[in-house]
Amino acid sequence: MEEMANYDKGVAYSPDGRLFQVEYAREAAKRGATAVGIKTADGVVLLVDKRLPSKLVEGSSVEKIFLIDNHIAAASSGLTADARILINSCRSVAQSNKTAFDEPIGVRTLVKNICDYQQIFTQQAGLRPFGVALLIAGVYDNKSYLYETDPSGALFGYEATAIGSGKTVAVETLEQEYKENINLEEAVLLGLKALNKATEEGIDSDTVDVWLVESKTEEFRALERKELESYIKKAQKKEEKGGE
Repeated sequence: MEEMANYDKGVAYSPDGRLFQVEYAREAAKRGATAVGIKTADGVVLLVDKRLPSKLVEGSSVEKIFLIDNHIAAASSGLTADARILINSCRSVAQSNKTAFDEPIGVRTLVKNICDYQQIFTQQAGLRPFGVALLIAGVYDNKSYLYETDPSGALFGYEATAIGSGKTVAVETLEQEYKENINLEEAVLLGLKALNKATEEGIDSDTVDVWLVESKTEEFRALERKELESYIKKAQKKEEKGGE
C-alpha cells in the first residue's frame, strides 16, 4: 500500500510498470453508462443507455452521443465533462481538415489524432488522464468504421462492442448473435437487446438514444421518438419469441 501511495498521485511508472492514474481513469470509464456500437456493411449504429439519475431529469437534456462531423459520431462512457472536451477537440480537428483539404476527415485519421491527444495526459506532471472511453463510429469512402478509445490513448477497431458498466453482459450478447451480413435494422434490434440485458431497469424511449449512419448518405441521424419506440417494440417481441 505504501508503494502504491508513492506512485498513484502522478503519472510516473511504479516498479512493476503500472500507471495508476491511467488505471483509475479506466475505472471511471467502466462506471459510466453502457454504450453499444455495431458495424454493418451498409453503415454503423450507436446506442446508449442514458441512465437518468432521477425521474425529474429530462431525458433530452442528457447527452451521451455526440455528432463530430456529418459522417462521424461518438458515444461516451465515464465523466461527461471530460467527454465534452474530447468531442470539442475532435470537432476542431475535423473542421480544420475540411478547411485545409476541402474534404471530410477519415474516421481512422480522426481517432488516431484524438488518441494522441489523450496520450499526452498520461505523461506530463500536473495533468490527469481523461476519465472517459469513447466509441467513435462513421462512414468514409463507402466503408464503415467503429473504434473504441481508451484513457491511455490506445485505440481498437471492432465489428461490434460495448463500453461502460454493462460492457460484459452487452459484449456477451454481441458475441453470441452478431453476424457479418447483419444489416442496419438488425443491428439496431441487436443493440437494443444487448442494452436491455445490460441494464437492470430495462430500456425505453426516454432512456435510450440511437444514432445511425448509412453508407449511401454518409450522414449520421438520431432516431426520432416514434421510430425508436417501434424498434423497441420489435426487439421486445423478438425476445419474447426466443430471438426467432
